[in-house]
Amino acid sequence: MRAPRAATPEVTPSKTKLPKVKSSKATPSRKGSKLATNRAKPQSLADAQPVFPFTAILGQEEMKRALLLNAVNPNIRGILVLGHRGTAKSTSIRALADVLPPIEFVDECPYRCPPEKPAGLCDTCVHAKPRAKLPTLVGRVPVVDLPLGATEDRLCGTLDIERALSQGQKAFEPGLLAKANRGFLYIDEVNLLEDHLVDVLLDSAAGGINIVEREGISIAHPAKFTLIGSGNPEEGELRPQLLDRFGLMAEIRTIADIDTRIDIVKRRLAFERDPAGFRADYEPAQKELRARLVSARDRLDRVEVPDAALRFIAKLCVTLDVDGHRGEITLLNAALANAAFEGRSQVTLDDIRAVATLSLRHRLRKDPLDRTDGGEKIRWALEKLEEEANSTTLVRGDTR
Repeated sequence: MRAPRAATPEVTPSKTKLPKVKSSKATPSRKGSKLATNRAKPQSLADAQPVFPFTAILGQEEMKRALLLNAVNPNIRGILVLGHRGTAKSTSIRALADVLPPIEFVDECPYRCPPEKPAGLCDTCVHAKPRAKLPTLVGRVPVVDLPLGATEDRLCGTLDIERALSQGQKAFEPGLLAKANRGFLYIDEVNLLEDHLVDVLLDSAAGGINIVEREGISIAHPAKFTLIGSGNPEEGELRPQLLDRFGLMAEIRTIADIDTRIDIVKRRLAFERDPAGFRADYEPAQKELRARLVSARDRLDRVEVPDAALRFIAKLCVTLDVDGHRGEITLLNAALANAAFEGRSQVTLDDIRAVATLSLRHRLRKDPLDRTDGGEKIRWALEKLEEEANSTTLVRGDTR
């Protein structure tokens, strides 16, 4: 008799399996000579819903620029959006994911592992079969919502109770961090998030790995995501530990211009009446923006950073009494992304100026007696240092 094999923890995808649509290397279908498309079907009801075009969003330029910079350079590590309700925060985030180029991932992998990169692959994909033969799908960049009432098990993953009861096996049921891998994790009203969930997010965001140790299961899986939070500062402040982990911070306000408000209502009404037709009208602009993002990503590693730019960034952070060095690192990554997006070959003073407020606003020391806006302080420091920079080699104009 064959000795029974000991049950071992294993990772299983969700019950709703992805449609087995082959990649561009697929063989012809049995029903005809047409090759199966490599674009995956929507994997949830949310994915199937039409998305408002990113290029159709009016106003909120600071928020839109911050989102685009994160799309170009993920090393910026997220964005925090604070402001009034109903100002297109969640709409912009989902619209960004829609305009991004689709990603290729391993079929039925719960973590959407990329087939071409060995680093970061989950245990399932590493040990399944040679990577060149893994069936793949192409789909939209995931945007995962983290509800305020979510439990730690829902966020991190836990034991698959149904599998354990029906088959007597210890199996891992992936959580929201697994679904957000290679995508965006969006937290609305992030300032109201429970502290124990904040701690989990800090650990995963820092290392890009989610480690689960519970119910006899020990597993680690990739959890590299862009953290995006939004909230109203009037409803409570954010924990300093989490605030510092957001690379950029954008402040948005309700638009007061009457004509712009009218145009916003008109566009929304047109989208609700005919989503397909509205999206078709903006498809040329969407394609242009998508091509610009792809070009910026390709250019990013070739953008040069002059020593004068590094010195300017360091002086700016010292002038503003920014604690730690995360401010310089984030400001540099954002300036690199801005230069790449604008088609420049090196970081200029214009790039630093464009992202300084976004990168440092939430890192300034707070004085309860000083009511000066953080953005104003940064602008004053920039003006002071720009006068000194006139005699340096830091370039101001375009360098294409």
